[in-house]
Amino acid sequence: GVELSVNNNASNFTLSAESGSLLSLSCLVQNNSQAEELLWYRGDGTVDLKAGNKENVSNICISPVTADDNGITFTCKLKRDQSVQVSVILDVHFLPDLSGEESLLVQEEKHVTLKCNSKSNPQGRATWYKNNTTLILEQNRFEVYQTSDVFQLSIKEAQKSDNGTYTCLVKSELGEGRKDFHLTVEDKKPVFPTEAIIAAAVVVVLTLIFGIVARKDKIFKVWKAPISSEK
Repeated sequence: GVELSVNNNASNFTLSAESGSLLSLSCLVQNNSQAEELLWYRGDGTVDLKAGNKENVSNICISPVTADDNGITFTCKLKRDQSVQVSVILDVHFLPDLSGEESLLVQEEKHVTLKCNSKSNPQGRATWYKNNTTLILEQNRFEVYQTSDVFQLSIKEAQKSDNGTYTCLVKSELGEGRKDFHLTVEDKKPVFPTEAIIAAAVVVVLTLIFGIVARKDKIFKVWKAPISSEK
């Protein structure tokens, strides 16, 4: 009949917290007739407890709570019978945190994708800007794709007019975050670059010269051969 409770909850539950806050979890043994030792787990890993923080009552403190704690399960277990347990899942709220490649270079008429990675809870919504003005999505050239943590802007057949600074602005109930992407569209390179043609021509000329030098003795013998005449 021994039972456990965490923060007065005798069954598994979800606990909301703000990023940067301090969170205490208290596990209590109930209906016990003897001293019981307790264990704490964070996910699959054990939490180190001091000697005086294991018997009948055990407390752990998470300080500060961070975005990395979101979705993590903390579980209190009875050591002698670990099937007796109570788990708490953390629901950590935090502002949008954005990342992605800041500078991109693409040739004219090539496709390019600006990927804005976003972590936030609650989930945010993204808006794209170009040079601080709301981006007008040209049909068949611009495409926006969104998942829970990725916001993408794809540009088909990039043009010189696409040069500029693109901003990914993500807003959630807690606030907003932004990330700038600098796109440079360079001239389209010819199919057969001039440098490559010149290099190939040089190789051909050098090959001919080396061939002539290698056979010069034979060529000179032919030139020096006496000319016979019939009388």
